[in-house]
Amino acid sequence: MDHSELSAWLRLLCTAGIGNTSARKLLAAFGPPASVFSQSEVALAGVVSAAQTQALRDEPPELAALLETTWDWFNTDPASRRILTLGDPLYPQSLLNTEDPPLLLYGMGMPQAWERNLLNAPTTGCIAVVGSRNPSPQGAANAHRFAQALAEAGLTVVSGLAMGVDGSAHEGALDGAAADALATIAVVGTGLDRVYPRQHRVLAHRIAQRGILLSEFALGTPPLAAHFPQRNRIISGLSRGTLVVEAALQSGSLITARLAAEQGREVFAIPGSIHAPQSRGCHALIKQGAKLVESAQDVLEELQFGLPPDPLADQTEWTGVPAGQPAATDVPDSPLLQALAHDPTGLDSLQARTGLPTHDLLAQLMTLELQGLVARLPGGLFQRVARA
Repeated sequence: MDHSELSAWLRLLCTAGIGNTSARKLLAAFGPPASVFSQSEVALAGVVSAAQTQALRDEPPELAALLETTWDWFNTDPASRRILTLGDPLYPQSLLNTEDPPLLLYGMGMPQAWERNLLNAPTTGCIAVVGSRNPSPQGAANAHRFAQALAEAGLTVVSGLAMGVDGSAHEGALDGAAADALATIAVVGTGLDRVYPRQHRVLAHRIAQRGILLSEFALGTPPLAAHFPQRNRIISGLSRGTLVVEAALQSGSLITARLAAEQGREVFAIPGSIHAPQSRGCHALIKQGAKLVESAQDVLEELQFGLPPDPLADQTEWTGVPAGQPAATDVPDSPLLQALAHDPTGLDSLQARTGLPTHDLLAQLMTLELQGLVARLPGGLFQRVARA
C-alpha cells in the first residue's frame, strides 16, 4: 500500500457519517476509495444521503496527522506490520465471509505469518477462547490448558487480550504451539500503538513475536467501552468455533458466542459448578445448544480437525502429563480434599464436613494451597483445583 492509497482509505474511514455499511456501498458502486472521492456529487447522491455526500466532499481535519502517524508506524517495521484492506490477499478469508467485516485491519506480529499467509493457510485454523475477566482459579487453569492443547494440535487460539480468561488463553497457546506456528491472535479494542490493559504489555510483546495483534481501530484510539463488544465480531469471525470457558450471565463473552452462532460457527462451553456465578453463562449456552466440552479433544472432534487422537482424552481430569504417567505434584487425596470437592466452600461448611478444629483446618488449607491443590477465593471461600 502506497502513501496515496493509505490516504484514501483513511479519509473514507474518517468521514463523518460514513459507517461500514455506507462505505461498502460506495466501494461496490465506484471501486477503491480514491475512485469514490473522484465522483461527482450527483453520482455520490445516488448511493448515500445528501449529508453523507457533503461530508465526502470535505477532507476530515484530522486526516493529515493520522495519515503521517500511520505511515510512520507502518514503515518503522514493515516486516512485521501490515495494513490490510478488503481486497488484500492477506486479509483473513474467514472474516471476509462474515456480515460486517472491517474495511481495514491493522496487523502486527511475526513476519513469517505474513510471508506464509498463515491467516489463510488451508492446513491451519483458528479457535476463539474467551471468558470472564475475573475467572476462578479453576477457570484460569482451564483456559490455559485448553488453549495449550488446542495449539499443540495445530489450531491458532484467538482471544481479546483482556484480563482473566483471555490472558490465560494467549499464554496457553504460546506454551503449546510449535516454534514456527502462528500460536495466537489477539484482537484488541484500541489502536495498535497502545496496550490495554497495561498489565499485558509483556504478553503483547510475546504475542508479537509468535502471533499477531489485530485491530480495526486507528492508531491512537483509546480503550473506549463501546469498542470491545464491536471487536468481538472479529474474534468470532476469524474462528471456526468459539469456546467459552467461564462467563456470567451478563458477560461480553456471551456476545462473542452469539455472534459466532449468527456467523454459522460452532459454540462450545465448559460446564462448572451450579453454585458459581461464572458458570451460569456457560450453562445458559449449553441449554441453548452449545456443545458441552470436557477436553480439547471434544473441540477437535466437533471441528473434525484431522489430527491424531489426543493422548489425554481418556483421562477424567487432565493433570498436564500423559495418561499413565504420575504428575510430579500428585499426592493422595486427603479427607479435607475429599470434603472440599470442586465447589467453592466456606470454612463453616468445611468444619461441619470434617469435624476439624479451626486451627487444624486452617493449617491444612494453607498446606494444600501451597501445594497448588486448593485456591483461596474472595469472600473467605476455598475451592479444590483440578490441576496443580
